Amino acid sequence: MRTRLLLAALWLLLLFTLTDGQNGSRPDGLMRRIKRKRDGPGQAGVRWGRAKPLRSRHVPRRPGVPAERVRGNVVLLESYRDIPEQHSSYNVLPDRPSPPPSNPEADPSLEHSGDSPAPRNRDDRHSVIDTQEIQRILWRQEEEEEERRRTREEAKKRKRKERKEQEERRRREEQEEERRKTEEEEKRRKTEEESRRKEEKEAWERERNLREEMVREEEVWLRGDVFQMLPEEEPEEAGLLLPAPVPGPPAAAEEEEDRKEASARGGALPPGCELAADALTCDDAQLTSFPPLLMPQLKSLSLEGNNICSIPAEAFNGLPNLEWINLKKNKLTSAGFHHSALKNLKTLRRLYLDGNLLEVVPANLPASLQELKINENRLQKIHANAFRGLPVLVILELEGNLLSEANVDPEALAPLGQLSYLRLGRNHFRTVPQGLPVSLLELYLENNLIEEIPAGVFNHSQNLNVLSLRHNRLEETRIAPLAWIHHRSLESMDLSHNRLHLVPSFLPKSLVHLVLVANRIERIPGFVFAHMDPGLEYLYLSYNNLDGESVEPESFFGCYHSMVELCLDHNQLLHVPSGINQMTNLHFLRLNNNNIRSIPDEGFCDPERGEESTLVAVRLENNQIGKVSPSAFSCLRSAAGVLLKPQKK
Repeated sequence: MRTRLLLAALWLLLLFTLTDGQNGSRPDGLMRRIKRKRDGPGQAGVRWGRAKPLRSRHVPRRPGVPAERVRGNVVLLESYRDIPEQHSSYNVLPDRPSPPPSNPEADPSLEHSGDSPAPRNRDDRHSVIDTQEIQRILWRQEEEEEERRRTREEAKKRKRKERKEQEERRRREEQEEERRKTEEEEKRRKTEEESRRKEEKEAWERERNLREEMVREEEVWLRGDVFQMLPEEEPEEAGLLLPAPVPGPPAAAEEEEDRKEASARGGALPPGCELAADALTCDDAQLTSFPPLLMPQLKSLSLEGNNICSIPAEAFNGLPNLEWINLKKNKLTSAGFHHSALKNLKTLRRLYLDGNLLEVVPANLPASLQELKINENRLQKIHANAFRGLPVLVILELEGNLLSEANVDPEALAPLGQLSYLRLGRNHFRTVPQGLPVSLLELYLENNLIEEIPAGVFNHSQNLNVLSLRHNRLEETRIAPLAWIHHRSLESMDLSHNRLHLVPSFLPKSLVHLVLVANRIERIPGFVFAHMDPGLEYLYLSYNNLDGESVEPESFFGCYHSMVELCLDHNQLLHVPSGINQMTNLHFLRLNNNNIRSIPDEGFCDPERGEESTLVAVRLENNQIGKVSPSAFSCLRSAAGVLLKPQKK
């Protein structure tokens, strides 16, 4: 930049020097121009027009040159006496042309002009640029340039700072957005989890209400549901003897007498225990260990609901005649249960160990044992010798444990030659366990993970009469055709709460009682019950997906003369299924909670048969019935057994 300015200044000085040289040869013209300019505008002023101002030129500063004044854009020096002659190249023209000389003698070029020339002064002809002032101008320009550079740098820094702030702000916004999304995702997940739990709870509540409703309704309407569980205190059908009933608290005198008698026999009753005849009850007495007892006459001992952790080897030495021991809801572990604690109880018939922490079946159980309950424990394995030495065991309950077909030895149940009643519900079985004893009459496998019924699984259980597989994962395609069709003893089967879409084919020939409640059944195939002998009597198909096309004319073929109870409630039926009017032994019919819209003449009464129907109760409420034929119920013995109200709107 500075180099270009210096070159421009040198070129301008050279131009001015050449101009001065030309004007020096013709001073009269210059003087005339100056005079005309001084006298004001005239013809010459009009001819010349406005004088153009000279542009400033930067010239390198020379030392020793004094500055007098600045005129216009050019720095002029009026005194140049001390400036050497060789520096005349720095002279420049003034802003306006100098007036012509008035002395013609001094300037020969004015002899014929007619003006009075004056002698020309050297100080007026030449002007010299102050190099120091030029240098100051250059410095000032450099400072301005530096100031502009600093301004640009500051602007860049400011832009970088703004860009960095924007990036930081964008990063914070992204982090905030990410945090917000994470919070929303977490909130959504929690909401879904709560919704899922709520749905599961509602489903469980609905199922419980359904079961309660079914129980209530079946108590009134049904007569053939053999799967209703009897109270635990009532005797089982196996004919086992129950222990002596435990009466209420005895009178003060009797209690004192019993205490004196127990004290006389060498044993003091623990706090919270009650003695009545030959039965001792210490339920919920906050016991932490097995109490030392010396009562040879005692036959029943109940220690339910305590905190007993172990059974020592000598626990029952003073109780040799016990027949019933109840140790439910304690904290017994397999490590704390001594292997020879029960060995000497020769008359023990019933042992209840429900609700403890046992991991294996206790060893050395008495050979006299007829009933064993180890429900709600932590059983993880059943060894082959777990039940060896129990030839008269009739009832075995192992529900609510961690058992599966993988950790139950197939030979474990083989020694139980008289086992009739087996409960394995609420475990992790995926198929029916193998090695079922020949003597088995009732098998309960509800609330497992059973997905299939392989062929031959019941080949060695030809005496099986009752089978419960409710609350599993069965599909009709996973039931082998030869799984149970040839059974001649299997009469009652519960397949409710599974994943069936059709009424299964190849059902046992001897089947009398079939429960298919709460499946996904959409159709009853024709002739599905035709092979049964003597015929199906109780069929429960409530809470399925049966609609107007689900029941075929041949669906009930084979059970027209055997059917006693038929439940088709809580489906989507549009009319009374065909074939019902041909059932000659039907007593109870439930068609409530469907979409039936009319009752025709032949819905319940067969006009060709012309005899009185055996129907006692017909439920048709909560349908959409708007038209009932006058003779629809003419064959019924009493119209009081027909329930029609209320109906859906």
